[in-house]
Amino acid sequence: MKRIIIFYSYSNNTRKIAEKIHEKYGYDMVEIKPVEDYSTDYQKVVDSEEKLVPLDYQPDIEKLDIKIANYEEIILCTPVWWYSVASPVNTFLHNYPLKGKTIIPVATNGGWLGRTFENIEKITGANIKNPISLKFEGDRLINLYDFEDWLNNLEQKEQ
Repeated sequence: MKRIIIFYSYSNNTRKIAEKIHEKYGYDMVEIKPVEDYSTDYQKVVDSEEKLVPLDYQPDIEKLDIKIANYEEIILCTPVWWYSVASPVNTFLHNYPLKGKTIIPVATNGGWLGRTFENIEKITGANIKNPISLKFEGDRLINLYDFEDWLNNLEQKEQ
């Protein structure tokens, strides 16, 4: 079964998680990058996205250098923005053919997960397996042991 890690990271927390998965299993990995960078002023981004996420905002993203058809499973790593996927991930979900694929969602957040996993399933029509929500306080992963257990058993869970 061919897998790929696809991630977006604003503050590098999600990047660190994607890189840990990549280090352990060596899956292909690609980053979702918005065409226009977000402000480095965190509060400015929070204020803006609070208004945009509920409107199903889909910013332009750079074309991913992958052939999605080559992968059966996607480990999708996303920050949670206003109880759903980050806007650049939302664009990816709407613009790439994911129906019938299996998505293993990894959500990083500092608050509440909301309907992140349900929204991924609803937008894509993909099969959702083994989701995990990872809480951060600043740049510190709060549920480190849950992540390590999930990571160590990722391939066993798939058999």
